[in-house]
Amino acid sequence: MFETTSRLMSRRAALAIAAGAAVRPPSVVAASHLDWWTHARFGMFIHWGVHTIIARDIWNMEHESIPPAEYKLLGAKFRPPVGGPRAWAKLAKQAGQKYMVLTAKNHDGYCLFDTKTTDFCATKQACGRDLVAEYVEAARAEGLRVGLYFSMMDWYHPDGIRCVVDNAARERFVPYIHEQVREICSNYGKIDILWWDGDWPLDARAWDAENLQKWIRERQPGIIINDRGGLKADFSTSEQKIEPAGEGRPWETCMTINGSWGYVAADDTWKTPRSVIGSMITSARGGGNFLLNIGPRADASVPEPSVRVLEEVGRWMSRYGETIHGSERCRVSRSNYVNFTRRGNKLFLHVTRWPGTVITLARFTSKVKSARWVATGKPVAFEQAREDDPREPSIGFPLYRVKFTGLPETAPEVLPVIAAEFESEPVQDLKFQRWGKK
Repeated sequence: MFETTSRLMSRRAALAIAAGAAVRPPSVVAASHLDWWTHARFGMFIHWGVHTIIARDIWNMEHESIPPAEYKLLGAKFRPPVGGPRAWAKLAKQAGQKYMVLTAKNHDGYCLFDTKTTDFCATKQACGRDLVAEYVEAARAEGLRVGLYFSMMDWYHPDGIRCVVDNAARERFVPYIHEQVREICSNYGKIDILWWDGDWPLDARAWDAENLQKWIRERQPGIIINDRGGLKADFSTSEQKIEPAGEGRPWETCMTINGSWGYVAADDTWKTPRSVIGSMITSARGGGNFLLNIGPRADASVPEPSVRVLEEVGRWMSRYGETIHGSERCRVSRSNYVNFTRRGNKLFLHVTRWPGTVITLARFTSKVKSARWVATGKPVAFEQAREDDPREPSIGFPLYRVKFTGLPETAPEVLPVIAAEFESEPVQDLKFQRWGKK
């Protein structure tokens, strides 16, 4: 099914007007522009494009040295039906995810958006539609924030690597990339996240990254930008590992739901729902966000194992979303069988390995006031006592050991959670735990 140019422009205009894109407020970004993002904690990443036709890896073109003219033939085969992005958005919402990030252009140079810069794009190839417009519309329809991934690296463009050694090539290629960024920031209304994936093959100065970022913030006030575009920007990005940034620095980790970023037909190394939930909890404990990637097929359908994982995660989030959304950096970590998140003075105990009728935690700098099962609201009995510490009274505060008692012999469900309200922010002091012990 093909859309005419007039229909395409009407859709883009409607998107822009609906999101207030025609207004260009001052370039100063409010201090609270990250609030919604840090509250969200959980998002969906989508790697999708013509590489799904080959279905071996998103790095096919690079690893197999596929010539651009040969790779371009994939554009004639990539004809996803309408409706895929809406299904992704519904799945994300069901899973408890609050935002989405789509690969508007990956390293292979194929643009899912309408662009004047190249004919290697969805609107000018067999697809005949603006897939970014469909995605943006779908995300907003489900109440999700909109993020766009963009790769500066471009294997398809003839100057994409030549720009490293050829000044004339660089003078052509940098404006080419800038124009594509301007298009995705201008044609779809409000964009909540711009997710760079690397500043290769140039550095920030060669990319004129400061001026580009200034323009982006003027055009998209309040946009959140990651640190992979050559500048520090708003948040740090780790990949396939949970790596908290320094205190006070917003951060996010992105991980695949199996072993691949894009759709790989032979990859069956699916993570379990328990593993996904565990990574999300650990990210939230460190004050970070968890961006979980899916790789839809060429027809935009999501592989069934991905759907099953996200549905199970969603069932857990429907009971325990309050322990993730709005959570803050947590200074409690010591336990062999409990993971933690925090909101204010409330500590959430995510019991990953059920210990039996008693859960014991130690070295707290404040006392527990109350405890309850998060799923039912029923109270949990506890007792606490001061610990001996050789530093007292020099440290100026007591330490407490807490036992949550009267628990069932076996876990009441997968990853049950207890909420414990403390007199002040729950903190474990572990510095001298073994001092003087034999």
